Amino acid sequence: MTDIVTQRSTDWLSGAGLRPTRQRMTLASLLVGDGQDRHVTAESLFDAASTAGEKVSLATVYNTLRAFCDVGLMREITVDGAKSYFDTNMTDHPHFYWEDTAHLTDAPADQLEIARVPHAPDGAEIASVDVVIRLRRK
Repeated sequence: MTDIVTQRSTDWLSGAGLRPTRQRMTLASLLVGDGQDRHVTAESLFDAASTAGEKVSLATVYNTLRAFCDVGLMREITVDGAKSYFDTNMTDHPHFYWEDTAHLTDAPADQLEIARVPHAPDGAEIASVDVVIRLRRK
């Protein structure tokens, strides 16, 4: 890892109170090392780590992504109730899901207007509203 990638990864983890273990640093460098936001699946992150020559199991990738979500570094977006994507962009924004390639991308937040959402049932509160717009190519 270059010094800037290491610094970004360390800052990202320590800002959330996570210890920079070898596995966390490896995955953090792939997620935020270049300063860009990304959407990954556990499998795509595992493949990226393997391609980079890093030794990390798929179970560790899943557990680490879950830990990153738990401390607010990432959020999980579920498509079709089964496929999970993990997003490093923590601002409120909608997503495009490209059905033909099974990829998730950011949609322009300034073009989305939600006039009203249903009231939460008694004893509950709305934690978040996720907007996923499914696309298919013509």
